[in-house]
Amino acid sequence: MNKKYFTGVFSDEDSLVAAFGKLKEKGLKPDEVYTPYPVHEILDGMGNKTRISHAAFFFGLFSTIGLIGFMYYVSVIDWPLHFGGKPFNAFPSFIVVNIVATILVITILTLFTFSVRAKIFPGKEPEIFHPQATDDKFVMLFSSEFSKEKEDMIVQIVKEHGAIEK
Repeated sequence: MNKKYFTGVFSDEDSLVAAFGKLKEKGLKPDEVYTPYPVHEILDGMGNKTRISHAAFFFGLFSTIGLIGFMYYVSVIDWPLHFGGKPFNAFPSFIVVNIVATILVITILTLFTFSVRAKIFPGKEPEIFHPQATDDKFVMLFSSEFSKEKEDMIVQIVKEHGAIEK
């Protein structure tokens, strides 16, 4: 980790949201906010939108096309078996297998995409910026690349809104 950070630690959601709103008014945005559960005001205020649902849609689209193509090739072109009077291209027999396999493919590829995007992999050292960020505290993370005046303003706003630590 190359950057230096300082944190504001809050014990409740209301003081965190109030401090976040005041910081946004002043044009100061924290680098990250860690909460024990999703706080929608913070999620909206941070402005970080994910496109993982778009990726999941395309994973599903391409896996459906690929699976139907594969099942058609196997049952009609490569190894056609005539049994029970059923035609070779019996599309309804493809539906259940296709749905289940598509869900499997979407799940695995979305998990892989999320892991790559979040830089999560086995053996990686976790970056824990405050020991209680993984418990029950609300932690705002600020880069120390702010000017001294802005850093003092951030500390003042965070403390006046009930931060238990700076």
